[in-house]
Amino acid sequence: MTPLPHRRQALGLGLITLAGLATGLPALAQTGNWRPDKPIRILVGFAPGGSSDIVARLMAPKLAELLGQTVVVENRAGAGGALAADAVAKAPGDGLTWLLAPSGHSTMAAMRKSLPFRAVADFAWTSTLTTYPMVVAVAPNSPIRTMADVVETARKRPLSFSSVGVGTAHHLLGEWINAEQNVQMLHIPFKGGTAAATEVIAGRVDILIETMTAALPFVQSGQLRAVAVSSAAPVSVLPGVPTISTVIPTLQYESWLGVTLPGSTPAPIVASVNAAILTALADPAIVKRLADLGGGAAPTSPEAFKARVESEVARFNRVVDSRKIERE
Repeated sequence: MTPLPHRRQALGLGLITLAGLATGLPALAQTGNWRPDKPIRILVGFAPGGSSDIVARLMAPKLAELLGQTVVVENRAGAGGALAADAVAKAPGDGLTWLLAPSGHSTMAAMRKSLPFRAVADFAWTSTLTTYPMVVAVAPNSPIRTMADVVETARKRPLSFSSVGVGTAHHLLGEWINAEQNVQMLHIPFKGGTAAATEVIAGRVDILIETMTAALPFVQSGQLRAVAVSSAAPVSVLPGVPTISTVIPTLQYESWLGVTLPGSTPAPIVASVNAAILTALADPAIVKRLADLGGGAAPTSPEAFKARVESEVARFNRVVDSRKIERE
């Protein structure tokens, strides 16, 4: 995942422990009947400092308070998040092992020839935590000023777009634009968001496609100019920047982070964890911090979360097939 601004010092790198029973136990009435009897682990499939890691550590103290138990954030990086996902898919359904799932889970399911787990069925989709749009941006001196310019220019001459890797949402969003508009923008993958942005700023790549959280600092500093966002509606942190759907009505997408449990987890435990998450996401301090990171709190039901993932996997499979992208 693309790194967010580093705030690990404030969030801490160790165990997030219950402040005290006097604070935590009254909240249990709001979070269902299930009470964990051992520490909870939140597995993050990426290194410390990335968006998944930061959001997990932001949520952990409040969840510990609500559930009355220690919460540990455990980084298990590798295979684009698949190592952590596989560990959770195979964990006991006792409510003690969670996955901080990124939206890249859906693109991974569409791009991989095979996975050691079933991308949807092996998980209990509990709630999204935050959503944030993707941003289409260009260098400040670029002649491209609108999303319509992107499409019109791509029809006249080759354009290139950067991403943080093959098969990421960044990559497939660019291919989605290609498929919808019958253009042939060239994908240039990089190993990280900073490298991708640097090449666009320097004019060596035409277009940056990046998450709001990663693109916002470059736009606010004037190093990049945002031309569109992928959400259904404009966002307040980028006033005057329209949506991609004003030009391509069928293209609406938001990246997300959420919590999943092993698919074998009983419904009462899923309901209790969901209730704790929804209560935590109502905390004004958490809402503000998520907004500062370029996203918004996004509580949802397990049913709605699962439906979202199923829809996205199907959508990205269509993009991969229509663009004849080779699966890994």
